[in-house]
Parts: sequence; structure tokens; C-alpha cells
Amino acid sequence: MTWLRRELLSRPYAADTILAVCVYAMTLLAPGPPPPTPGAEWHGPAQPLTAQDLALAAVVCGALAFRRRWPRSVLAVTVAGFVAYTAIGTGRSLLDLWPAIAVYTVASRCPRRHAWAYGGLAALVVAVARIVFDGSGWLAPEVLAPIASIGMATAVGDSLRSRRAYVAAVEERARRAEATREEEAERRVMEERLRIARELHDVLAHHIALINVQAQVASYTLVTEPEQARTALGHVREAGREALDELRTTVGLLRRPGSRDELLTEPAPGLDRLPDLVDSFTAAGLKVGRLVCGEPRPLPAPVDLAAFRIVQEALTNVSKHAPRATATVRIEYAADGMIVDVTDDGLGGAGGISSGTGHGLIGMRERALSVGGTFLAGPVDGGGFRVHAVLPTSRESGR
Repeated sequence: MTWLRRELLSRPYAADTILAVCVYAMTLLAPGPPPPTPGAEWHGPAQPLTAQDLALAAVVCGALAFRRRWPRSVLAVTVAGFVAYTAIGTGRSLLDLWPAIAVYTVASRCPRRHAWAYGGLAALVVAVARIVFDGSGWLAPEVLAPIASIGMATAVGDSLRSRRAYVAAVEERARRAEATREEEAERRVMEERLRIARELHDVLAHHIALINVQAQVASYTLVTEPEQARTALGHVREAGREALDELRTTVGLLRRPGSRDELLTEPAPGLDRLPDLVDSFTAAGLKVGRLVCGEPRPLPAPVDLAAFRIVQEALTNVSKHAPRATATVRIEYAADGMIVDVTDDGLGGAGGISSGTGHGLIGMRERALSVGGTFLAGPVDGGGFRVHAVLPTSRESGR
């Protein structure tokens, strides 16, 4: 039965043709009306079928094969055929099937208001035809039967249409939910890729910049000042070891199964390591001054990490682009936030602070925005470069 239903649904015209043939056969084999004389015995059709009856039944039943393509037209043909068959006087008992099937098709494919309007009109025409040509009263069974069949067909068709609309709405919601889930998953993947790129950049850029500076010092002093070259190579070795340790830690966290929230609970560098960070740049030959304003206090982990990475990246940029400049790191603790300000007196341009471009600046801006802060960076009047970030320290900002 499942196979048959699937085959019929896949071939609607074949199914409707079979239905039309079956209705045609049932119409021809249906018994005729009972005799008008009360109490008389009745054993079959009151009159034989004529060629006119066969042709009219063939036309009406043949129209049912196209009921899905032209439902309103088929309804008009079936109702007209019913009226014609009643006028001829054959009075076959299964004539009610024609308009009932057509009304069901219209109701299953039209809005509810239109479906009941068509059904009511068809029932009215059928009832009037019975009254006019058969002489029946409004409450006679011959009149009420087709009205009831058309009403039931309309109700069933409307119910089927409502069910189809409900299923379509559920499927559409499911499709949208699936698309939303895919978009959300893609967004999370992109966010994670950006976070990984930012972490790797911050971990490696600092140490590679120090290695580059110390390697240049060693190459310049290898012959004339071997002791200083040896010291510079020691700094290179130390920076390389620290870079490998931090990279190993970062990769280990990424490979560890668990949610992002669990990864964020792992120990991360903060402003408590700021002295060591400044000393590492000082050992590389960069002049760095440090100024802390306000009373230091514990910070939310995301804010503490963002502040440390911003200072680290800013000093890394100074060491790469202005190695002979003097940098000043100012950390200011305010009531509801903190200010990170890194300036240098290297070569710069005019025009004030701008938004800045480049991977390092983009990473610093993303870190500031991730905790609800603001970020500005760019050349300042009089020469030099400035990185300025304001990071809120409220409970909501650290989430």
C-alpha cells in the first residue's frame, strides 16, 4: 500500500484517470430511482441507459481526470452535468459523486472562504435542480443527500488544505531553524578562527621581534664585542624558549576537548607580568618607561588579558618600527574602568590619533572591543605614535 500510494502521488494524472474510470463505471452500474407508486417492488433500473446518458457520463467523468489542473472548471462541468442528468430524468443514485469530488478538490486547493463559497453555490444549484426536475421538496432525502455530500466534501477538502498548510509551515520553520543553526555554527567557527589567529599573533610577534633585534645586535658586535654578542644570543635563546613554551601552551589548550568557556578559565598572562614584559624589551635595547596611576586592583580575567596583550603588541610595534625611540607605558585605574596608553617619540606624522590599520592594530582593537572597550591608535602631532585603549572593568564587561 505504501508503494502504491507513493506511485499514485508521483503520477497525479494517472491517479485521477483511474478515479474517473471508476466513477464512470459506478455511475453506469448504479441503480435507478425507485418507482413512483408506493409499495411497488423494484428490482433495478427504471429505464435502460441511452447513448445520450453514456456520452454525458463520459464527459463529466472524463473532466474529473483534470480536477487538479483546473479545479474550478471541473467543478462547473460536474455541476452542469449533474443538472443535465437530472433534467433527462435518469436519476442515477451515484450522481452526487461528481460535484462532491470536484468540490473536495476545490476546497483542498483554495482558501477557506473561497472553498465554502464554491461549495455553497454548488449545493444550491444541485438542490434547485432536484426540486425543479424531480418535484422534490426542500426537506426531501433526494435534496438533502447531495447537499450533505457536498458539505462533507468541502469540510474534508478544507481540512486537508489546513493540514498541508500546517505541515508546510512546520517544514519551513524547520528549514529556517536549520539555516539559522548553520549560520550560527559558521559564525562561531569564524569567531574561533579570529581568536586563534589573534592569540598566535600576540604570542609569536613579541618574541620574534625580540629575537630579530637581538640577532641584529649579535651580528653587529660578533667581531668587535664578542661578550655583548654572546649576551644578545643568550637573549635570543631565552626569547625562543619562551615563544616555544607559549606556543606549546596555546596549542595544547586548542587541542584539549572542552567548551570555549572552559578554555577561557585557563591561566592567562595579565598586568602582573607587566614588569617582566618591560624588562624583556629593555634587555633588547628599547627604552621603556612605565607609569601606573591609581590604585592597582584585581581585574576580570578577559580585561586583564586584553590590557596585557595591548601593551605587548604596542611595544612590539615600537621595537619593529622605531627601535631607537623611547616608549612610555601608562596604566590608569579609574572607578569603572582602566586606561592603557602606550606612546613613543619616534618618527610620526600629523593629524592626531586615527583608527589605524594592520594585523597588530586590528588584533588590539578586537581585544578592546571584546570586553566592551574602545581603541584608538595612530601618529600624533609633533612626532611619535600612540595607542590608547579604554577598558571597562564592570562585571558585565568581563563576561
